[in-house]
Amino acid sequence: MLLEQKLVTEEQLRECIALHRSSGQSLPSLLVERGYLSEEDLVITLSEQLGIPHIRVAHYSIPKEVLAEVPETLARQYLMLPVSVTGDVLTLAMADPLNIMALDDLRMLISYDIEPVVAVASELADAIERNYGGDAAENLYDSLVGQDSDAEKMEELKEQDDIEDVSKLEAGSEDEPVKKLARLILFNALERDASDIHFEPFEKLIRIRYRVDGTLEEAKAPPKSLQHNIIARFKILAGCRIDEHRLPQDGRFRIRYKGREIDFRVGFLPTKFGEKIVLRVLDQGNLTLDLEKLGFEPQPMEAFAEALKMPHGMILLTGPTGSGKTTTLYSALHELNRVESNLVTVEDPIEYELFGVNQVQVQSAIGFTFAQALRQILRQDPDVVMVGEIRDGETADVAVKAALTGHLVLSTLHTNDAPGVFPRLIDMGIEPFLVQSSVALAAAQRLLKRVCAECKEPIMVPQDVLDRIQFKPFDYIEKPTFVRGRGCGKCKETGYRGRVAATEVLLNWPEIHPLVLKNATGYEIKEAAIRCGMKSLRQNALAKAAKGLSSIEQVLEHTMED
Repeated sequence: MLLEQKLVTEEQLRECIALHRSSGQSLPSLLVERGYLSEEDLVITLSEQLGIPHIRVAHYSIPKEVLAEVPETLARQYLMLPVSVTGDVLTLAMADPLNIMALDDLRMLISYDIEPVVAVASELADAIERNYGGDAAENLYDSLVGQDSDAEKMEELKEQDDIEDVSKLEAGSEDEPVKKLARLILFNALERDASDIHFEPFEKLIRIRYRVDGTLEEAKAPPKSLQHNIIARFKILAGCRIDEHRLPQDGRFRIRYKGREIDFRVGFLPTKFGEKIVLRVLDQGNLTLDLEKLGFEPQPMEAFAEALKMPHGMILLTGPTGSGKTTTLYSALHELNRVESNLVTVEDPIEYELFGVNQVQVQSAIGFTFAQALRQILRQDPDVVMVGEIRDGETADVAVKAALTGHLVLSTLHTNDAPGVFPRLIDMGIEPFLVQSSVALAAAQRLLKRVCAECKEPIMVPQDVLDRIQFKPFDYIEKPTFVRGRGCGKCKETGYRGRVAATEVLLNWPEIHPLVLKNATGYEIKEAAIRCGMKSLRQNALAKAAKGLSSIEQVLEHTMED
């Protein structure tokens, strides 16, 4: 029919059929994806070929009782939306009305006859997002309010029941309600690309929040009466004691989600109204292990590349919690991970597993501290050592001595900027001449919110504003373009989606040595470094704004004036 109506050519069809056979991707989606066929023409042709109606769902508002007939997870999985119920017939808008598996799965859950209609896939996806609101847990929470008595029986679970795959959340499965709630809390976090899940008990309610792009967002919470059961469920998953409520506990577990294995690091903290839980999402599949892909500006990238070629010295990253320091460190390790090099790390905790790297877990409870672990691994003939964090003078002392005795040492430190690394190490009791000799590179990092690609639009910034924020032209950015996000369904009307790193990188240039030896302030070292060619954190962040990746508001929020 497409050929008869001259909507595609034989050559285009042959090309997409070959791709369909090799990749398994559907033929219609390949034709649309490659721009050979519009979604509207596809829908009209399908409608005529199958003899079923086609509808436009762009502005449909579906009643809640109709939405409740099709679980959100199923709607998203098969790209289908219930439109109306008339008598014993459910009208179902589908992108692919030939998907027998989708129809069979839905028939198992509902008692209605299904009348499929065909709709434009992109409009359908937007309508699903708009009508369901992105919270798969909401309906289940509401349905569980009346099941408190059953939930009470689940607290004393004795065995660890691993979650196989949270991306397959079939409605009507035989999971107990609390197990299903735990799965949905995790599933909802992964669907939102959250980095952390906060489960917080208060006097009369529970609050669940997800950290998305660095900001906490509140989600629909279960009834207070299920608090102890949910906490017990997460303790079982994390391998913690469910009968211990007075002391903090830590654990971790792994799940499978859309074919990826994802780790969760879990912390339990006793509070006045129960135990607060924070789950850190460690998604190896989202870990970028390539410095080139981290999006560094030219000066920081060149400085990093130069430092990683050095045979010894310390590479120190600074920045607040959640600023991407660990990702940058792991990317540097990946760059150094060669057959001829012995790489050893000492971490608390081990966040990601890297093949070819010997990773050691600190056990402070039994006295196996960073300093002690570092002393031991120096006897393992390492070429490169990564210390998760320099927290005290003893660890700093061992790390400095390791750098001076022929090892490349990577670590993190808490300071405001890169020049502050030098006075911070001296404050920790390291002699200035040892600091000057051992530090090869210091870097400070921040994560800026990325302007949503779907709704970003250029804006004019007056010259006096650019002067006030210290914007200077970049020779590698021909035409600076400042943007803002209008807000859309994809970014939940925030204007931001995802994050991008801004990094200030200081090489230990010879001009800096005398300043370190005389115990100069961070400000004096910064001025000297800028004269040597360092681009400040503010300037690197402004480069992100000038490229249209982030906004000026984000630059001002995360960086200080030079």
